[in-house]
Amino acid sequence: MPSLSPSPTGRRSRRLRLGLGLVLTLLFALAAGTALALRAQLDPGPAAAGVSEVAVRDNEFAPAAIEVPAGTTVTWQWDGEEQHNVVGDGFASPAQAAGEFAHTFANPGTFAYQCTFHFLMRGEVVVTE
Repeated sequence: MPSLSPSPTGRRSRRLRLGLGLVLTLLFALAAGTALALRAQLDPGPAAAGVSEVAVRDNEFAPAAIEVPAGTTVTWQWDGEEQHNVVGDGFASPAQAAGEFAHTFANPGTFAYQCTFHFLMRGEVVVTE
């Protein structure tokens, strides 16, 4: 009479499939969580109105988005320990770990900027009429 219990090879194969399924599920969950975190980092959020100073901290601009009227000079003040820069369309600060950088926004528009040393450090200046 044949045995009804699975063979050792069949049990190993089933455990291997279950293990691979679990690993793939965990990797998918990790990738999804990372994608959501990255999206949140890249979105500067609502612009802070009436603010013309931005802190350059280690791994962030604070606030990340500001709204100012045309003709406003925006000042970035270094407030961290690492070296950063502020680079946008038509303006660029030197790489520095202390001090400040200022740029006057003459025309309306939305001006994105970033630190070229730190991919997730991004911000924007919304210039109104």
